[in-house]
Amino acid sequence: MIGKHDIDEKLLQKLVKALDEYGLTEIEVGEGRHRIRISRAQMAAPQAFVAAPTVAAAAAPAAVPTAENAKAHPGAVTSPMVGTVYVAPEPGAKPFVQAGDTVKEGQTLLLIEAMKTMNPIRAPKGGKITQVLITNAAPVEYGEVLLIIE
Repeated sequence: MIGKHDIDEKLLQKLVKALDEYGLTEIEVGEGRHRIRISRAQMAAPQAFVAAPTVAAAAAPAAVPTAENAKAHPGAVTSPMVGTVYVAPEPGAKPFVQAGDTVKEGQTLLLIEAMKTMNPIRAPKGGKITQVLITNAAPVEYGEVLLIIE
């Protein structure tokens, strides 16, 4: 058995960071007969949750996708993990983005808390936020559409 003093803490920090950066749920490395495995437990999704869409004031009803067909939209930003979504950096603060905002690639759109870790969700591309399909502090599932960027 490996003693606490034998574990490379910098390696552990790099592995945990890799989980966050790449949206992984598990990572394992090894050398010889020693192995380190880090895993995030998957939380069960609530049975009665329904996302409440936020309506964009200037959007035309025919042009805005509904929650049902939003996944097929080319600008759909989906959740890379199960957790709780937060639209602002802290309670009472201004949201990261709102419908109608223009964003740049890599800009933080929201946070998803998973396993007591806040994971920033960044814009995969630049564009205009046309629809926000989540509400603050709501549970989200893996693959659930969070918002639309056009």
